[in-house]
Amino acid sequence: MLQRALESGWGVLIPGVAVAGLTFADLSVDAWRGLIVLGLLLTSVMIWHKRLRHFVLLPSSVALIGGIMLVVSNLKLPG
Repeated sequence: MLQRALESGWGVLIPGVAVAGLTFADLSVDAWRGLIVLGLLLTSVMIWHKRLRHFVLLPSSVALIGGIMLVVSNLKLPG
């Protein structure tokens, strides 16, 4: 039962660590946008693939976390 509950956690944790690693690479805004688009395209392809359907959370998490990082990096703090 616990293993079932943690399965989706790995699908978010692994891309989160990968995107966190890319944060230190100081990517441009266009590179982040490309990463988001690639994640969305891979998600749509993987949904219809019979074997890859089980791993669809990986590219969608990359797109989501990449979008969050793009917003955070462009956030202007007052002061």
